Amino acid sequence: MKKESGYQWKLGMFVVIGLVLFVGTIYFVGKQKNLFGSTFELYSKFNSVSGLEIGNNVRLSGINVGTVDDIDFLTDTTVVIKMIIKDEVRKYIKKDAIASISSDGLMGDKVLVISAGKTSNVVVENNDYITSKKAIEMDDLMVSVKKSVDNAAVITSELAQFSYSMNNGNGALSKLISDEQFGNSIKNTILNLENSTTEFKRFTVNMNNGKGALSKLVTDERMGKVIDSSLTNVKTATKGLNEVIEAAKNNFLLRGFFKKKKKEEDKKQEELDVLEEEQMKKELQFDKENDSIK
Repeated sequence: MKKESGYQWKLGMFVVIGLVLFVGTIYFVGKQKNLFGSTFELYSKFNSVSGLEIGNNVRLSGINVGTVDDIDFLTDTTVVIKMIIKDEVRKYIKKDAIASISSDGLMGDKVLVISAGKTSNVVVENNDYITSKKAIEMDDLMVSVKKSVDNAAVITSELAQFSYSMNNGNGALSKLISDEQFGNSIKNTILNLENSTTEFKRFTVNMNNGKGALSKLVTDERMGKVIDSSLTNVKTATKGLNEVIEAAKNNFLLRGFFKKKKKEEDKKQEELDVLEEEQMKKELQFDKENDSIK
């Protein structure tokens, strides 16, 4: 009798524990799948769902607010995703919200992420459609990674070639590092530049202090006036000389000399014109002969 009652007590405890676990599981799954509480439906269109499945989570600001309830074809290139979302978060989802597909971690399940809008203040209604954003495909990611790897290979090759050139003494930089004579030449060039800079600095100081003829020419007002006066005198003398030459041309004693000189200049000019004309004729004749040969 005692054995039978002990067996019944254990069986009753097992049944109670099983019922508690069953109810807890139903409650947990129902909460996750929004079976309890008020909900509303949202839709979004995608060209590709990228592995998203019915039952995956819908997130808003990193919080699970719903689940994917259905995935169906609208056309051969468009898929419609139906979302069941908690009604308590509807006030945070505006008409310009954007849906996108992401991954829960690097290798985790796919999730549908709703990004809050920026301009609209109108809250979505039940059965509304929101815009979608193309998900980053693994193929696109692999192409980008391949480009990065190829670039890294090119850079590595260039570095190896540069290192080889440096070690074998090729190039100006290698000579600068390893060739003592080349290094001394560079050093002398730098010293010459420093000396030139020093001389120019000394020249500038002398200019500022009024030393030397050039400084006086630039800074001494009296010297400037003397130079202006000299230039004016030269200009006046040149003008007078031109007037004397013109007067000599009209003088009956020298008129014949200037006429003879002018005739000689005209004759030289005529000879030059004849030579140019003959040269042009030769070139034209040469062009005609070439055309006839062709």
